[in-house]
Amino acid sequence: MRIATWNVNSITARLPRLLAWLESSGTDVLCIQETKCTAEQFPAEALREAGYESAVNATGRWNGVALLSRVGLTDVVTGLPGGPEYEGVQEPRAISATCGPVRLWSVYVPNGREVEHDHYTYKLAWLEALRKAVAPDAPGPLPFAVLGDFNVAPTDEDVWDPALFEGATHVTPAERAALTALEGEGLGEVLPRPLKYDRAYTFWDYRELRFPKNKGMRIDLTYGNAAFTAAVKDSYVDREERKGKGASDHAPVVVDLDL
Repeated sequence: MRIATWNVNSITARLPRLLAWLESSGTDVLCIQETKCTAEQFPAEALREAGYESAVNATGRWNGVALLSRVGLTDVVTGLPGGPEYEGVQEPRAISATCGPVRLWSVYVPNGREVEHDHYTYKLAWLEALRKAVAPDAPGPLPFAVLGDFNVAPTDEDVWDPALFEGATHVTPAERAALTALEGEGLGEVLPRPLKYDRAYTFWDYRELRFPKNKGMRIDLTYGNAAFTAAVKDSYVDREERKGKGASDHAPVVVDLDL
C-alpha cells in the first residue's frame, strides 16, 4: 500500500500535475494540504474519473485539506475536534478517515508567522489540540498515522542553515516540544530516506533559486503508531515533482507499507 502527503499549494493550479503524479506514482491514498479552494471548487469529479474518492475540508482561498483514496474512504471526520479558532473561525486544517486498512489524518499546521505574533500562540494551541485529538487512536491496533505539512522542522538538520532561523518560527523549542508530545501519545516519526542529498528536505521557497541550491526545510512529516510504523517498507521524498514549471513549493512524501 502506498500512502503520500503533499502540500500542493492550490489544487486548481496544480491539478494537471497532480493527476499525472497520481497515475505515475501508483499512490493509493494521498493526504493533501493547501487546497486553496472552497469545497464546491474542489475537483472531485476529475479525481473520481482518475479512480479516487475525495474527502475535503476547504472553505476558500486559504488553507484547506483533503484525503484522496482508491482503497475506500469511510468514517470521515472534518476538522480538528476541540481545535482553537483564529479570528473567530476554526480554519480548515484537518481531516481524517479510514482508508482500507489504515486510519489517516491530513493536517496543515498553522505557520505561526513570527514568535511574537498571536498566530504563533494559535499554532501551539492547535498542535496541543491535535495531540489530544489523536490520543485515543494512537495506542490502538489499527494502523494509524498523522501526515501533512507541520510547519515545524524537527531538528536543526532539517533546515539548510540553522543560523538563519535562529529566533524564528518552525524551529523553536516550543514547536519541537509539541512534536515530542505527539510521540508521547505513542506515535513515531517515519523518516524519509534521502535520494540525492544527505538530508531529505520537503520544502524549498520559490525565491532566490532555493530549490536548485537545495536550500530547503523538512516540514512535511509522517507520524504513525506502532502498527503503522511496523508495516513501513520504505519512505522517500519525490524530489522530481518539485522541478519544472508550475510546481508546488513542496514535494510529495511517499510511505510504502506492507499491508
